[in-house]
Amino acid sequence: MTPALETQMLVKRFGGLIVTNEVSLSVRPGARHALIGPNGAGKTTLINLLTGALTPSGGRILLSGEDITDTTPFARVRKGIARTFQINQLFNDLTPLESVMLAVGERMGHGSRLFRPLFADRTVSEEAAALLERFRLADVMCLPTRDLPYGKQRLLEIALAIALQPKVLLLDEPAAGVPEEDRHEVLAIVRALPSDVTVLLIEHDMDLVFSFADRISVLAAGRLFAEGTVEEISGDPQVKAIYLGDAA
Repeated sequence: MTPALETQMLVKRFGGLIVTNEVSLSVRPGARHALIGPNGAGKTTLINLLTGALTPSGGRILLSGEDITDTTPFARVRKGIARTFQINQLFNDLTPLESVMLAVGERMGHGSRLFRPLFADRTVSEEAAALLERFRLADVMCLPTRDLPYGKQRLLEIALAIALQPKVLLLDEPAAGVPEEDRHEVLAIVRALPSDVTVLLIEHDMDLVFSFADRISVLAAGRLFAEGTVEEISGDPQVKAIYLGDAA
């Protein structure tokens, strides 16, 4: 089976510092794949390489077998890669409904249209409203995004990514900074993501990782240190020593 996403001996150097060190990662179609590791392991750098935000110093990136190493970030979105960020990247002056309609409209090729024509397009508005309902944002969809609780903003960012109908979704710490009382809502949405979307998740919350992932890769000092099932990784004494610690 052709991997949904694959890296082959991927390298990223910043001067003399090697941040991604010959990482070969394979994510199967439909997987719930978690990428974990201590701070500074190179997890977000790897995501930035996958999305085209950074250019690799060596190696290849393949999406469903197609080499996308030299394609632009925009072209990668068109080919089916979407992502979220550690720190929200949202349109604070827009409402969730306006934001999701822009994403849906862009996917449909209406990116140059203004809001008024978009609102007149029932296909766009109905899809956006249904998506907001699924992400438990219907009650706040007409509020300015800046006024939303942080947990709702995290949900909106995931909704915007899903609005693009990606083949592969990269989630960079979706629960980071979310108050404890809102975390269950974010975690429930992450677990309920469409089964036909391949998900690569970066997360420090091991409860989320162990309840979500069917496979886990561990980075340490830019290298792929270990890989396996939840049971294999949670029981690996070397992984515990470098990352999970006694609490595991």
